[in-house]
Amino acid sequence: MTDAQQTQQIAEILLTVGAIFLAGLVADLVGRHTPLPRVTLLLLAGILVGPSVLDLLPPFTDHWFPVLTDIALAMIGFLIGEQLTPDSLRKLGRRVLILSASKVLLASACVFAGLLLIGVGLPAALLLAGIAPATAPAATFDVVHESGAQGEFTQTLLGVVAIDDAWGIMIFTVLLSVAQALSGDGGESGELLRAAWEIFGAIGLGALLALPMAYLTGRIERGEPTQAEALGFVLLCSGVALWIEVSYLLACVTLGAVVASLAKRQRRPFRAIEGIEWPYLILFFLLAGASLHLDALSAVGLIGAAYILLRSAGLYLGAQLGGRLGGAPPTVYRWIGLAVLPQAGVALGLALVAAHAFPELEGLILPTVFGSTVLFELIGPIGTRFALRRAGEV
Repeated sequence: MTDAQQTQQIAEILLTVGAIFLAGLVADLVGRHTPLPRVTLLLLAGILVGPSVLDLLPPFTDHWFPVLTDIALAMIGFLIGEQLTPDSLRKLGRRVLILSASKVLLASACVFAGLLLIGVGLPAALLLAGIAPATAPAATFDVVHESGAQGEFTQTLLGVVAIDDAWGIMIFTVLLSVAQALSGDGGESGELLRAAWEIFGAIGLGALLALPMAYLTGRIERGEPTQAEALGFVLLCSGVALWIEVSYLLACVTLGAVVASLAKRQRRPFRAIEGIEWPYLILFFLLAGASLHLDALSAVGLIGAAYILLRSAGLYLGAQLGGRLGGAPPTVYRWIGLAVLPQAGVALGLALVAAHAFPELEGLILPTVFGSTVLFELIGPIGTRFALRRAGEV
């Protein structure tokens, strides 16, 4: 590469990053004066400049998205963990566990039963039922952060989305194993062990790294040293989790929860991460929008429409049932089903795993999940903001 080509490439990178940050500023300003959350606006901006419409982004941005996804979700997982201290869990723990388990199970059951009724084959129904409970913690968290919501409903919501994907991974693994057993592929015991390692290994890793982090917090100067400490441990946690193949989101949630419980000045690292997360989220959400292909929506037929309706109904009914069983006030169980509609990266990852395990179902599973994800990513944050307002905590 010549010096002129290198200079040209650097100029393209700087122009792209600068334009994306300014788009984030516009989304933030517009979001303050419209019903649309800035997450949805950034996703729409990403779709506009992405390959589906104007195709303005340089090719090298394709390589940014996986890394930005890991960084953004690691930060969000750590910040969610702050809500899961012993005091919070004593107040909300039983409620959060019951609510989360109930809505995950009902979403999966509704999708499974409904798809069977309209004639979808048993393996495909099992796989889509396993994917349905997955949520999008990044979108939910940012709507809460943007709106400044605080209160019982908000704490419950953040607690629920913090553990939803753990339940979802377990259910998907079990249903994938059942589908493989029914098709004669076997391998179910290995899949269950892998799922157990992914979940409990993540919890162990987060707790292990939290001990030195909690010791350092409050013993070094606030400001830039604390920022370096917080970012270093969060990225180290996510990197090790990816390396040993456990859930980096759950590991970072555990890291945040243990640090918030044990640290001498527990709020310092969380405020430090909050101070630098938004630029990463701007890049993440806009590039996520660019990765959404509108032609996936056209591929969603009867099965895709049924999946969207059944998942939404299952989340709502599960929240109603779990909230009542867990003793939650009506404000919580009436609106939390609407607040957890966003669905993103975890669902896409599970869909790819399912398609790899059942190549003959790839043409059904991938368009259904990809198309519904576009819809849930766009309308889900709107539902989250509406639910927060109806709960009276904005």
